[in-house]
Amino acid sequence: MELIITGQKFIRELEQAGALGVYVPLEGGTEGRYQRRVKGAGYKVLNLTARGLGDLSSYLLDVHGIRPAHLGKKNLQREGAVGYRYYAPPIVTYEVQNLPPKSKGLVLWLMEGNILSSNELQFLTSLPTLEPKVKVVIEMGGDREFSWKPLSAIAAIS
Repeated sequence: MELIITGQKFIRELEQAGALGVYVPLEGGTEGRYQRRVKGAGYKVLNLTARGLGDLSSYLLDVHGIRPAHLGKKNLQREGAVGYRYYAPPIVTYEVQNLPPKSKGLVLWLMEGNILSSNELQFLTSLPTLEPKVKVVIEMGGDREFSWKPLSAIAAIS
């Protein structure tokens, strides 16, 4: 690993591909360096974990309903025994609308991307075409050094 990582090659390939799958050392730390380089290049970084996201398109781009655990409490009104439904704003759309004026865009950085299905990877590959200011980086697993591939190549394999 280089002593000083400029990250220019990573940022250039991220801007060209729109979505990258990265392999990070298991001891951690290097992904934070690349996130700092991306922030320094003018992007806002949004860190999320892939676990529990559910339907990616509605969670990231549409208003979606959430039902918290009812913890044994029952509601006898029209809602039934499943509890209330709360509505949450779309995460990516909300963040893109609230970007600073001089920002280049939003980088959605997903951890634990190895649990995503091939359909979900295909959606995340197409997300930068649906929302042009969004770039996607997914941590796909571990490696001896920080490396990356275009997400379209990874999605085609799985």
